[in-house]
Amino acid sequence: MSHTAVLYNGFTGSNLHDQNGIMAEIPFARKRANQRFAFFAEAEVTLNDGTSVPAQLAELSSRGCYLGTLEPIPVGTEFRLRITDGMRTCELQGKVIYLHSSKGLGIFGIGVLFGEMAADQRSVIDAWLHELADKREIFKERTLG
Repeated sequence: MSHTAVLYNGFTGSNLHDQNGIMAEIPFARKRANQRFAFFAEAEVTLNDGTSVPAQLAELSSRGCYLGTLEPIPVGTEFRLRITDGMRTCELQGKVIYLHSSKGLGIFGIGVLFGEMAADQRSVIDAWLHELADKREIFKERTLG
């Protein structure tokens, strides 16, 4: 079992891997440099060998996302990511920065850091984030005021 420090999105945590390289627990602080939003969209990971892994996107930020898959993808793996929300599609490079096991449920949570983005890719991500921020504000106004 290895023990290393991880820096992601402005916070640190403990990175504990089992013998298969799967991260068991990460007690991260709540402070993040980039705001995350719940965002449910279809995703597909294409590994460098051409293997396609279906995924479900659950969270989105300007620097990365959180995916659920039925297959573990090792930390450090770089891949092509395709995200589709039904109206728009974005394809970009990603890298696995952490992996959570579902403790027997067969679903793996994968933290993804986006690679460099072209202007059109950044435009789609920014549009999604803007819409999600607007929805969050409307919800706050309705519940608080």
